[in-house]
Amino acid sequence: MTTTMRKNTNKVSNDEVAPLFAKDYNVYINHTDAGGIVYHANHLVFFENCRRDWFTELGLNGYFLQTDAGDVQHFVVSQADLRYTNAILLDEIISVRVDKVELKPASMVFYQSIRRTAPNNGIVNTAVNSQILSSAKIVIACVQNQVKPKPMANDENDKSDTVSTDAPMRPIRVPKKLREAIEQAMSQQLIEHQ
Repeated sequence: MTTTMRKNTNKVSNDEVAPLFAKDYNVYINHTDAGGIVYHANHLVFFENCRRDWFTELGLNGYFLQTDAGDVQHFVVSQADLRYTNAILLDEIISVRVDKVELKPASMVFYQSIRRTAPNNGIVNTAVNSQILSSAKIVIACVQNQVKPKPMANDENDKSDTVSTDAPMRPIRVPKKLREAIEQAMSQQLIEHQ
C-alpha cells in the first residue's frame, strides 16, 4: 500500500507584508479543552469572527445581503484547509488576520492566520514579529436562498412541511458592493507597502 502526502501550500511566512485586516481576540475557557489548549475546531470560529469583523469594518452588514428584489444572499464555507502549528493557550491574546483574498466570480478564497505577537524592545510589530499558531485557506461561496414558504394548510391533519426545499440555494456572483470593498482594501494594502 502506498501513501501519498500532499505538501501544504498555505504556509504564511513572517516576511510577508502586513495583513489586509487583523484583530486581537482574548482566549477564554470556553475556547479550550480540559488541558487549557484551544480546541481545534475553535480555530475556525476565530477565523470566522475575523472575517465578519473585517466585513463590518468595510461597512458591510456581515454575511447577509438583500437585493432590491428582496432575495437574501449570503456566504457558506465550501472548503477549509487548516494547518495547526503551535498551541493556543487559555488567557492569551491572539492576533487573527486576513492575510490575502482571492476574488472569484462566485466565491472568495481567504488566506488567514492566527499569531502570537511578541514584543520587540517594547514595540509590537504586527507585520513581522509574530509566531504563527495556525493558518488556513478558506473558500467562501456566495449563494442566494431559494427557499419559498408554502401556503399554510387549513386542514389540521395535514402535517406537510411549510417550506419548499427543492432548490434551497444556488450559487451567485459575489455582490458588486462587497467585491469593490475588498478590491479597494487590497489596493490600499499595496500602496501602503510599496
